[in-house]
Amino acid sequence: MRLPRAFSSSLAVALCGLAWAAAGPANAQTYPHKPITLVVAYPPGGSTDLTGRALGVELSHRLGVPVIIDNVGGAGGAIGAQKVANAAPDGYTLLVGASNEVAINKLVNGNVKYEPKDFTPIGLIASQPLVLVAAPSAGVKNSGEFLALLKKNPGKYSYGSSGVGTSLHLAGEMLKQQGGIFMTHVPYRGVAPLTNDLLGGNIDFGVFVLSSALPYIRSGKMVALGTTEAKRSAITPDLSALSENPSLKNLDIGVWFALMGPAKLPESVSVRLKKALSETLQSPDFRKKMEAASSVVPTSDLDIDKFLVSETAKYKAIVKFANIKE
Repeated sequence: MRLPRAFSSSLAVALCGLAWAAAGPANAQTYPHKPITLVVAYPPGGSTDLTGRALGVELSHRLGVPVIIDNVGGAGGAIGAQKVANAAPDGYTLLVGASNEVAINKLVNGNVKYEPKDFTPIGLIASQPLVLVAAPSAGVKNSGEFLALLKKNPGKYSYGSSGVGTSLHLAGEMLKQQGGIFMTHVPYRGVAPLTNDLLGGNIDFGVFVLSSALPYIRSGKMVALGTTEAKRSAITPDLSALSENPSLKNLDIGVWFALMGPAKLPESVSVRLKKALSETLQSPDFRKKMEAASSVVPTSDLDIDKFLVSETAKYKAIVKFANIKE
């Protein structure tokens, strides 16, 4: 039987409507269905970039879509972080953020516009300690000799970091506070000039990310006085932790990398990303890459919200003690 044309058209529209209604909820819940951009708030080649690229490979494999790395450097990571804070909360623009831009920048720089509440934390990716090093010419080989030298010569010595308000700077100030010592902070525009000056004997001490200093420590061009986390790093169990010195027993600071999305990320998207991240952290290949970069992957699911609150409170106390402003 042939149906009237008008009826056929109406029936087709109705059937399409039913099909869309049936598929609609499924479509709305399907994430992701297009490429994801991972913003790294630094130029290519650094530890945050390396972490982001390794993570991007894993997330692409687990989520089934391309993951594109977008290096947005400048202002100590603030420009890239701001880009993510301003992004649509749909899960397609995410931040691989280090402690600097996620928790420290706002504490030391009033020009930073974003707040912690402008992000949805997904999870911790990895962390690594900092390390206090000395030039061989300084004549000290461990934390005890270092503290004795500084107390005997208050104000005579300086230490370098990669810049004002960085985690390296905060570690140096925490060291001064807990050790009861005084040394002048010399901020450099990055690790490269600090390395050159320390190797050239123009400055006696420096705070480095472990991965940056380790080749020079191994070659004897720098003397490791101790790492900065509460315990020795699993990457370098042969290097003492500064906290092993009774005068520095509460010293605990490092750098970490976290996956963050914009605020108000839908719960379904957040859950999907957390699952993919959790699977990534269990990947032997990913862990191997992080270990090669001197980073340690969390061994268990960490409460990222509590972690960020605790870390921010720690940084705030150091910033207040040292009156750090940028």
